[in-house]
Amino acid sequence: MSQPKYKRILLKLSGEVLMGSQKFGIDPEFVAELAQEVKTAKETGLEICLVIGGGNIFRGMAGAAKGMDRTQADYMGMLATVMNALAMQNALEQLGVPTRVQSAIEMDKVCEPVIRRRAERHLEKGRVVIFAAGVGAPYFTTDSGAALRAAEMQCDALLKGTSVDGVYDSDPKTNPSAKRYDTVDYDTVLADNLKVMDASAVALCRDNNIPIVVFSIREQGNLAKVLAGEGTRTIVKKG
Repeated sequence: MSQPKYKRILLKLSGEVLMGSQKFGIDPEFVAELAQEVKTAKETGLEICLVIGGGNIFRGMAGAAKGMDRTQADYMGMLATVMNALAMQNALEQLGVPTRVQSAIEMDKVCEPVIRRRAERHLEKGRVVIFAAGVGAPYFTTDSGAALRAAEMQCDALLKGTSVDGVYDSDPKTNPSAKRYDTVDYDTVLADNLKVMDASAVALCRDNNIPIVVFSIREQGNLAKVLAGEGTRTIVKKG
């Protein structure tokens, strides 16, 4: 495999991916497979930050839609991301990959607070850093949290691993003739509401010139292929 062109990346995983074939929660076997993907990528010399959503346990917007207070529901969603981060940390460390979890909501019994200089030091020492609890405030998704951390840590790219193999002009699950983009610019994503990430996350990446690479994490070995410039993916960048 050729050397990746990136030195430091932020990998954003949707919480749903951690379910594996289950309908809810965390599938330890699939999390172990994901951890192996991250380990393989790290062995190329890459510095890796991770952000994981919480939708496999609790989604704040869904709770709010059912009558919960949005702020309260979002805080519950943030706690779900901490659980996912700890599960991924455990899987990575079982593979011998040193990992630190930093949470935007302080909980010193289980993880560190988000401190940028400390995170920098962890990366320099070859550790994977998992950022949990989004931005630490309601009304922002973990997509926004990922974009913020990618900018803060000066990452070369934000890789979004989902269940879909890129960005389409319409939903490929409902429209069999949906067209997949190889590359697309930030403004098209925002103007056409292409649902790559929420608008604030896309705008933050655009303003800091951080390319967004959207690919399927469910396909085994796909992360390594994408990092090598191969594999099926969509790159969102300046036009």
